[in-house]
Amino acid sequence: MSLDHAATKPHEQLAAALADDLTAVNVMIRDRMASEHAPRIPQVTAHLVEAGGKRLRPMLTLAAARMCGYDGPYHIHLAATVEFIHTATLLHDDVVDESSQRRGRPTANLLWDNTSSVLVGDYLFARSFQLMVETGSLRVLDILANASATIAEGEVLQLTAAADLATTEEIYIKVVRGKTAALFSAAMEVGGEIAGQDAATKQALFDYGDALGIAFQIVDDLLDYGGTKATGKNVGDDFRERKLTLPVIRAVAAVDAEERAFWTRTIQKGRQEDGDLDHAIALLHRHGTLESTRQDAIAWAAKAKDALGIIPDHPLKTMLVDLADYVVARLT
Repeated sequence: MSLDHAATKPHEQLAAALADDLTAVNVMIRDRMASEHAPRIPQVTAHLVEAGGKRLRPMLTLAAARMCGYDGPYHIHLAATVEFIHTATLLHDDVVDESSQRRGRPTANLLWDNTSSVLVGDYLFARSFQLMVETGSLRVLDILANASATIAEGEVLQLTAAADLATTEEIYIKVVRGKTAALFSAAMEVGGEIAGQDAATKQALFDYGDALGIAFQIVDDLLDYGGTKATGKNVGDDFRERKLTLPVIRAVAAVDAEERAFWTRTIQKGRQEDGDLDHAIALLHRHGTLESTRQDAIAWAAKAKDALGIIPDHPLKTMLVDLADYVVARLT
């Protein structure tokens, strides 16, 4: 998902502060997504990489490294690695979700085919591991390899939990930690690792990324049931795809027999009719689950900010704190 167009944009402040590093990251991405023998690889990759994404995850790596005083070259490799992992997961996700739109443009699997999206995603994962190895740090490799495995695990857990009305809030958070927060936390942690920080600092960076990622995904799930958002996604996509997100999980837990029959028909059995989305949103309002979920997002953003408490004052730290506030401010 992308951040919206409000007057104050901390991600743009980060981008300005990290402009030279981001230019270097973009050069490395273009260089490493090339393929001498398979021209479709850069075609598919460029379609997504150059589609207007904010580079939020690589910016987290750059910001963490710079905030921790790193002045070597390898934060560029790691930021490119993080973006390649993210892009690979998007290519795979669009196949799994049978999506037709991403960032306001047709998805790669629609323009080419599912096979190309899966194989190019695999290529980007391989490229990301080549970049990791170039840093010479086994710990960096460990952090990002674990994140990659956690992302895949979260996607599989979401697949098994989909359309299952017995899905709990605990399972939902596990899914979110996997498919979204794992890369946020790893992106932050490797910045501290490459800068040679102590264990407490690296844990603080990890905790910030973890909490920010959870807040980020909860907000995305909330916005799917209301408001207009410039994400290239249609309101109600999660409902149509029968995903059990937090506001729905809480509504299902509070239902009477008639409401359970509605959720069983639309989510569990997938028999959706005209007007069902509006009725679903009405039920979420009736049980107050949109508001309670919003409060959860705010609480996770607060945890992210608190995690940075041990980090010495730094302009980039201020921007990261503002970013956590901004993620949830989009709900107002």
